[in-house]
Formats: sequence, structure tokens, C-alpha cells
Amino acid sequence: MPNPTDRIRIGQTDLSVTRLGLGTAPIGNLLQEVPEADAESTFEAAINAGIRYVDTAPYYGYGLAENRVGRALAGQNREDFVVSTKVGRLIRPGRRIGTEIYDGDKPFYLANPEMCCVLDYGYDGVLRSHEDSLERLGLDRVDILHIHDPDDHFDWAVNGAYKALDHLRSEGTIKAVSAGMNQWEMLSRFMDYGDFDCFLLAGRYSLLDQTALPKFLPKCIERGVSIVLGGVFNSGLLADPKPGITFNYVAAPQELIDRAIRMGEVCKGHAVPLKAVALQFPLAHPAIATVLTGVRSAAEFEENARLFRHPIPDAMWQELKAEGLLAEEAPVPKSEEIT
Repeated sequence: MPNPTDRIRIGQTDLSVTRLGLGTAPIGNLLQEVPEADAESTFEAAINAGIRYVDTAPYYGYGLAENRVGRALAGQNREDFVVSTKVGRLIRPGRRIGTEIYDGDKPFYLANPEMCCVLDYGYDGVLRSHEDSLERLGLDRVDILHIHDPDDHFDWAVNGAYKALDHLRSEGTIKAVSAGMNQWEMLSRFMDYGDFDCFLLAGRYSLLDQTALPKFLPKCIERGVSIVLGGVFNSGLLADPKPGITFNYVAAPQELIDRAIRMGEVCKGHAVPLKAVALQFPLAHPAIATVLTGVRSAAEFEENARLFRHPIPDAMWQELKAEGLLAEEAPVPKSEEIT
């Protein structure tokens, strides 16, 4: 398994990202507030460890995460970092409704309570979103722009957002065009309608969910599209399988909890933490460029970096497949590759 700081190229671009990336949704106060000092120490730990890919979004804390990324990168060698953010949601004053809240009226992000998201996958709206992000980040550019969760707006995204990103790429303003989603089917459709360099795929290629394996990932390899992979813990289930834990951000069904527990037992038999297996598994597939993990403290980042390097014997992967817990055709890391 590669080192977390090894770098790999994104698609056919000249961008190279570290194999472990830093996601910033938690630092945008997702479900709980993160003090400024904790956010600063998290970025410091990641940067000091050699992580050089950071992903953020306007939605994460309604600008808070982008502000914090900008402060963390101030004074750093910008040429050494790859930064991605997202388009499709404009941050504007207003009341949060719909997918911005849960359980009645609770906000997902505990920051900037006077702000809400306005969906806009149009050409002009995406250009505004890009400019707004640069201002919040305090940077002169971002490298990758993802179309953010356009699940119900394919035509709008293709005819508006994609064309805007393609324009920004053609003039050299950004280096890579992408879309980020929790499903692979629409990402696959995007490849038939535009020239994408990468995709951010969350949760659909993990120990518990390999639905992207048969059709989508081979298509990415064929088209030269890299995958930035999020959701390797499936929103918590693979980090700590127990009753009440979440899968895809909602309560996990008992069947999946039981499956994760069985995986954990196999891993324990080989003295390997389940989280280490979840982190390392995806990168054995040649379509996966980087694993993106969101953390809210230096300790959480340091744990992930340590688990990324944890030795895993070949026999453990063989047992997972023999027990029917992992797709037989799924590529797995080789123990001799661990550094």
C-alpha cells in the first residue's frame, strides 16, 4: 500500500494529489461545533504530515470551511497543494429548508445561521459560485471544481454547470472538471455528455458497498477519469459498527451492522483494526487516486494517517472473500506493498 504522502496524477491533467486527502465537512461544523483552535491544529497536523490535497465546499458551514482552509494555507507554498471546492450551491442570507435541515428543523451545519443555500447549476451561477469561493478562501485559484450533488438536476448541470467549468478549464483558470456525488450512476452518465477529469464518489466503493465496481470503475479507467473517494467509513458504520450507528447518514439497517461486525471479527483475528482495512482497501483499484477523509481534530487525522500505514496480511483479505464479505473480483492491497 502506498504511503499517504505518495502522489498520483489526476486524469490527464498535470495535477498530482497525495494518496490521503483532507476533507473539511467536519471542520465546517457538521453536526457539532469545532473550535477555531481545533480546526487550526487539524490543518497543522495534516500539513506537517505531508498531506497536500484539501477538499472543501461552500455548503460546509456556509462558508466557514472555505474560510478555514484559506487561513490554513496562508503562508504555505501554494504550488505544493491541490485545492478543490464545489459549485451548485450559492450561499445567501435566508432560512434553511429541505435537505439543509433534519429531524424537523435542525441544521446539519452549526455555523453562519443567517445563511442558507440557493441551488444554482446554471452557467452564470456557477461562475458566481467560483468567484465567491475564491473570496472566502483568499486564494487566487482553485485547482478542481466539483459539481456538487446534482442528483435531481442532470440537464441543468450538463447544460449549465459543466459548460461553465469547461470554459474555466479552457482558459486555464482551473485545472480539472469534476462532479461529486453519493451515487455512481449519474457520474457515469456525465462521462457520456462531457470531458471530465475526475469525480468525487462518496460511499459507493467501500468494504460494505462495491456497487461501483462492475461497470463504473472500469469505465473510468477506459476514459482516463480519476476517482477521489470519500465515505470510506460509510458515514460511521465501518468506523464503529454498533446499534444506532449511521450508514449513508441515516440509521444503519441491522443487516449491514451485522455484516460490519463480522468484518471486524475477521480483522481482529489478524490483529488489524477494521478502520485500517476500510482506509486501505479502495486504493488497490487503479481508478482510485486518493482517499478523502473528513476529520475534526488533529488526533482524528493522526489516527487515520497511522491506520493508513498499518500492515495488513494477505490472509486477511483472503478470509474476507472466503466468508463472502468482500466481492471476489475486488482488487486488494498486497502486503509487500505496505510502506
